[in-house]
Amino acid sequence: MSPHPTEIPEDDLPGGDAPQTLDALRTAIMRQYDDASRRMKQVASFVLDKPEDVAFETLAVVAERADVQPSTLVRFAKTLGYAGASQMQKVIRDELLSSHISLAYGERARAFGASEAIGEEGLSTILDEFAEADILALNHLRQSVSADQIRTSVEAIIAAENVYIAGFRRAFPVASYLAYALQRAGKRVVFLDGAGGLWEQQARGIRAEDLLIAISFRPYAEETVRCHALALERGAQVLSITDSNVSPLVKPGHQSLLLRESEVRAFRSLTAPLCLAQSLVVAYAFANAPEG
Repeated sequence: MSPHPTEIPEDDLPGGDAPQTLDALRTAIMRQYDDASRRMKQVASFVLDKPEDVAFETLAVVAERADVQPSTLVRFAKTLGYAGASQMQKVIRDELLSSHISLAYGERARAFGASEAIGEEGLSTILDEFAEADILALNHLRQSVSADQIRTSVEAIIAAENVYIAGFRRAFPVASYLAYALQRAGKRVVFLDGAGGLWEQQARGIRAEDLLIAISFRPYAEETVRCHALALERGAQVLSITDSNVSPLVKPGHQSLLLRESEVRAFRSLTAPLCLAQSLVVAYAFANAPEG
């Protein structure tokens, strides 16, 4: 892997008002996301979700993984004020290099994805790959979700009269665990399990005094997205557990906990989301414990 991404010809002059930190870059992308074209949204999602790839791969590789032309990446960077894509890559790369965990996650995860064959060692290698990928995902979780976010999430759970929990399809195990554990911790919980296809009827009881915890990852479950929209209509608070700043569950004024699932051979693990769910429950139990 070359330490200096290759790019198609572009201006070498620095971008005038272009974002100079990763946080500023994310903010700028989100600010223009809704009005962007389909291709630009595709690039925006890739930059937000896979910053390691953007930072440390060549422009040709980034374009291939984002399923766009290299020229589209250049146009995207210029809409943010950069002279070209290499300046955007440098901003991301400089910040990631300050964190050895992020760098290790990106490089090592790509190494795991480089081979599709099981290899001579046989099926036993699968366990090693999933265990290592989950370790990397858990390290990333520690970086992406802060103690302040856990605290404010727990405060929202405590303040809510009822906690509604929605998580369908792949997210169902996380949602069901969270519902079970919060009930065991003494919180009034309504689990939107969708039994008999009645998830919408179950969700219609939500009120402004309640909290919806919505859990979904790409491709986002339609049922969860619709429960999320219904909660917003009712004026309820929403806590989203999802995987991207451009997830349909991320809305201004509401809390979002973003994480990255581990993936091995196109199979995604739920280790990191379950760890986050358990952390929320235990933090709630301690915060809500009677004094004395």
